[in-house]
Amino acid sequence: MLQKKECVAMLLAGGQGSRLGILTKHTAKPAIPFGGKYRIIDFPVSNCTNSGIDVVGVLTQYRPLELNAYIGSGAPWDLDKNCGGIFVLPPYSTGKDGEWYKGTANSIYQNITFIEQYNPDYVLVLSGDHIYKMDYAAMLEYHIKQEAAVTIAVRQVPWEETHRFGIMNTDENGIITEFEEKPANAKSNNASMGVYIFTWEKLRKQLTEDERDPKSSNDFGKNIIPKMLAEGEKLVAYTFAGYWKDVGTIESLWEANMDLLESPPPIDLHDKEWRIYARNVGRPPSYIGENAVVINSLVTEGGEINGYVENSVISGSVIIEDNVRVYDSVIMPGAKIQAGSVVYRSIIGENSVIGANAHIGEKEGKIAVVGNNTFVGEGARVAAGEQVGE
Repeated sequence: MLQKKECVAMLLAGGQGSRLGILTKHTAKPAIPFGGKYRIIDFPVSNCTNSGIDVVGVLTQYRPLELNAYIGSGAPWDLDKNCGGIFVLPPYSTGKDGEWYKGTANSIYQNITFIEQYNPDYVLVLSGDHIYKMDYAAMLEYHIKQEAAVTIAVRQVPWEETHRFGIMNTDENGIITEFEEKPANAKSNNASMGVYIFTWEKLRKQLTEDERDPKSSNDFGKNIIPKMLAEGEKLVAYTFAGYWKDVGTIESLWEANMDLLESPPPIDLHDKEWRIYARNVGRPPSYIGENAVVINSLVTEGGEINGYVENSVISGSVIIEDNVRVYDSVIMPGAKIQAGSVVYRSIIGENSVIGANAHIGEKEGKIAVVGNNTFVGEGARVAAGEQVGE
């Protein structure tokens, strides 16, 4: 057994992210670029570092290679430790056969041996597709004080959006009395954030019993949480009031990037007290050409801008040639937009090339998407809401 840890984090990063369409065809959702110089996974991992949690298991499954390479030794997040660290955990294999993770609970079940190496008192379960800054140590302190079996982070959402979330109904003391999965007529607007702290002894028992149930979907929201409620375990809600964005769709990913352009932005990425760490390649400063115009935009290092850019997020090593106009868009690392092209309300994937005089997206309507490593020909048009790529 390794050095005992009070709390171990398990980060669910194996989903395909099909709602992100062409962007996740060859890339796991947590590895998608965000905000010019980050990846989505940087946020929960940085939260662990800032919260003093130094054992993080990352459960991968779909398209894991890029995510594995990005995480590496964990050095950018100060998680390259002898007595802890960050570990990539693919589906477990025994003998000749491996077994895919069947659900969120099953993915933790398959890694019970990993968790027990550290003999933790508590296990923090996280999703790999949310943008937020959160002190998990404060949540853990609340969990311990409440003597709960599980503490679930909740955030109040607009009533008209409650049908999109798992809703936690509580009594006056914050104890969860009922869980409703995407209700048509919600009784409260406390939405689950997909952040759980379990007392490990309780979770281990539930995972083992759930695995034995052939009817179970092996899912926390569908199976584990309702079963614990039915058995009278103490479940409490921990209210989080900060910025939180589920970036599981094209629209929400675009919106979260656009949020960074507000003044002040709702999430501060310049906060020295709670840094968001990332694996960034050393790049020279960006070059802004003599005739370039950049208005209310984020521009990351290593690029070259010679056109007009407004209200957009420009990632590292992006090239924008003469007479290009870019509005309300997210341009991911290494993309090139050739002379005379116009880009409206779009997401341009990594290392893609937009040929000269192309027209991507529209001033209004749904977000247009060009996938990674895609060439859009000279003079081509990509309509609002259209996705192109290989």
